Amino acid sequence: MFELTGRIAFVSGAGQSVGEGIAKVLARQGASVIVNDLHAERAEKVAAGIVEEGNRAVAAPFDVTDFDATRDGIRAAEAELGGHVDILVNNAGVAEGRVIRPFRELEPEDWRAPIDLNIFGALNCIKVVIDAMCDTGFGRVIQISSGSARTGQNINQTMYATGKSGIEGFIRHLAAETGRYGVTANIVALGHQKNLEEKMSPEMIEAILETIPIGRLGDPIEVGAFCAYLASNEAAGMTGQTLDFNGGSQTR
Repeated sequence: MFELTGRIAFVSGAGQSVGEGIAKVLARQGASVIVNDLHAERAEKVAAGIVEEGNRAVAAPFDVTDFDATRDGIRAAEAELGGHVDILVNNAGVAEGRVIRPFRELEPEDWRAPIDLNIFGALNCIKVVIDAMCDTGFGRVIQISSGSARTGQNINQTMYATGKSGIEGFIRHLAAETGRYGVTANIVALGHQKNLEEKMSPEMIEAILETIPIGRLGDPIEVGAFCAYLASNEAAGMTGQTLDFNGGSQTR
């Protein structure tokens, strides 16, 4: 069940954290994985780790906000693996150089990075792979999002949330367009993940944990397992959905 042997998966932002977990689990389920990251050393390390486990992966470092780089990078990786991308996981979402301040304190030039990555980066990846999916009658588009897309928060993340809200709307329309071709498109809205421990004080983490019924932060491998289900044949009847994966949290 949830077998992915013979499939090729592309995971953006897979050089660390949640993306790494997704890439590892898809590979363990049999998929050949294209490991994308903005930083070559991160992509290569994760791809090497997957190969060490006896699975198949190639590193594909490039900036997904650059359409030409995305097209060329995916095509090169597909040629190396001998097929086309069947499973796309748009995970990259935290833009480097982003400015984290209240909207009133942002300049127009500060708006672009989170929106470019979360909307145009995802669109670029989808555009490159969607035709082959539709032509062959199988495809899975999995968009990683956040509760911030639908819940207002006073945490200086207006532009990040705007990008996530925008791509969620697009995915629902894509699902309506491509369902007849055997291509599904779903959104996984994550709650707080383990990587927060690297960014916040223990006191802040403790306050967050009080809002999460399961009492802990999210695990990248668990996110990967959920994506493996969505990527599988068994999930063919699920499309156009936003699925919260947040430990039961209602305050994100």
